[in-house]
Amino acid sequence: MTIPTLPFGNLVIIDRTSATPLFRQLANALVTLIRNGKLKPGHQVPSSRDMAALIGLNRTTVVAAYDELRAQGWLEVIGKKGMFVSRHLPVLDPKAFRSDDPLSPIASVQPDFYRQINFDRPPARDLKPFHLLINDGYPDARLAPLNSLFNRYKTLLNKPDLHGPLQTSGPAGSMSLRCELAQFLSRTRALDIESEHVMVTHGAQLAIYIAASLVLKPGSKVIVAHMNYVLADKLFEQLGATLVKVNVDENGIDVDAIDEICRRSRPDLLYIIPHHHHPTTVTLSPERRMKLLDIIRRYQLPVIEDDYDYDFHYDNSPILPLASADHNGYVLYVGSISKTLAPTIRLGYLVGSADFIRQASRLKLMMEIRGDVLFEESVANLFTTGELQRHLRRSVRSYRQRRDLFCGLLKASLGDLIQFTTPSGGMAVWMVFDQDYSISGLSKRLYNKGIFMNDGSMYRYSETVNGIRVGFASLDDEEIEKFTQILTLVR
Repeated sequence: MTIPTLPFGNLVIIDRTSATPLFRQLANALVTLIRNGKLKPGHQVPSSRDMAALIGLNRTTVVAAYDELRAQGWLEVIGKKGMFVSRHLPVLDPKAFRSDDPLSPIASVQPDFYRQINFDRPPARDLKPFHLLINDGYPDARLAPLNSLFNRYKTLLNKPDLHGPLQTSGPAGSMSLRCELAQFLSRTRALDIESEHVMVTHGAQLAIYIAASLVLKPGSKVIVAHMNYVLADKLFEQLGATLVKVNVDENGIDVDAIDEICRRSRPDLLYIIPHHHHPTTVTLSPERRMKLLDIIRRYQLPVIEDDYDYDFHYDNSPILPLASADHNGYVLYVGSISKTLAPTIRLGYLVGSADFIRQASRLKLMMEIRGDVLFEESVANLFTTGELQRHLRRSVRSYRQRRDLFCGLLKASLGDLIQFTTPSGGMAVWMVFDQDYSISGLSKRLYNKGIFMNDGSMYRYSETVNGIRVGFASLDDEEIEKFTQILTLVR
C-alpha cells in the first residue's frame, strides 16, 4: 500500500553545482520542513527507495541523509514500519526562522478580518472510555428503527434512476418528507398546514437560525426566558439582538411580564419552549397560553415556538401548540426528528406561512443547496409505513417507565440534597441542588468512576441557580440503577 506523502519533488531543491554534498542538502531541506511544521512529529517519511525516486537522487545518497538525521535526532526508525519524524525533536532555535519565509505556518500571523464568536464551550476532558454517558435529555437510539431506515436508504441508493429526480429537490427538503410531516403535524398537533408550509432542516437548531435570521437585525430585541436554551440565546446575540429576559415558574414563562414589555415597546421576537421548557422541563399552563395568544394577535408579535419533544407526554394528553391556534401567521413552529429517533439523526423542521417558507428556503439555499434527499426520503418512508408512529408509542411507554424508576431512585440517592419535580413529559429531570453544593465536584467524582455527566458550566443559568438537567430516556433500567447507586457513593 502506498503511503500518501508530501510533494517532496517540489519541496526539496537540490543544487548539483553547490559545494555542499547532496546528502547534506537533502538532510538540511528535511530539517527545514520539520522546523516549519510541514513535517510533524510522528509523520512517516518515504522509504529511501521512494524518496530517491521522488527527488531524483541515488538511493545511497538518501540513506546517508537519513542516517545523518537519525544521528541528530530528527528521524527515528519504528520497528518494521519505517522511518518517522522523531516525536522528541532536538531543541529548536527560533532565531533561525524568518517571518517572510514562504513555508512559515499560517498560524504565525493572526489576521483580524473576521468576527469573534462570543461562545466558549467548557474545555473537553481527556477522552476515555466511559461506562455511562449522562446527557441532558436525548432519546435512546437502541429503540429506534434505524435498521429499517438504513435498509430503505440502501434500496434508494441502488436505484440510479431516482438520483436525477431527487437531486432536483429544492432547499426546502424532500417533498415526500414535507408531505408526511404536514399530515403528521396536522393529525397530532391540529396544525392547519400543507407541504408548502414545511421546510426540512439539518436539525432544529438550523431551523431556529434560519427563522431568526429572517426576523432579526442588529439592534433587535428578543424576549427569552431568564433560564433558557443557551444555544438559542447565543444565536440571537450573534445575530446582533439584545435579550430581554422574563422569569419562568412552575406554570411556564411569565406572560403578564411579556404583556408589559410589549405595552412599553413591542420587541422583534419572542422565543418560547411551551412544552418541557429547557432547562426546567415545566409546561406553559392553558391559562397562560390563552393570554399569550391574545398578546401575539394584539401586538402582532413574531414568535419562534420551539416544540422539540412534544410527542413525549406521560401523565396526560398534551396541550396543543400555540401554532395550532389562530395567530395570523406570527407563530413559527420548530420541531425535531432527532428527538424522535436518535441524536445523530440530524433532522428538524420549520413551519410557517407559505411565503415565509419560500423566503426561508432561499436563505437556506445560500448555506446548503439541499440536504441528504435520499435520507429524507428514507425517513418519509418511516412515516408512510407507520413504523415511526409505532416507534413513538413504544418509546413513550418505555420512557414513562424509565422516568418513574429514575425519579424514585433519585429521591433515594440524593433526596436530601436536591429538589425536583417529576416531569410530565420530555426526557430529562431538572435538579436544583443546595446553593453550597458543587455540581462540578460531583461531575469530577463521577468521571473518576467512569461516568460522564455535564457539570452545568456551559449553561448560563448555572450562575444564578445551582441546577442541572439530567437525562433519563437514553438509559435502560440497569443503567439507571447503576448510575443512582454510584451517585449514592460519590455524593
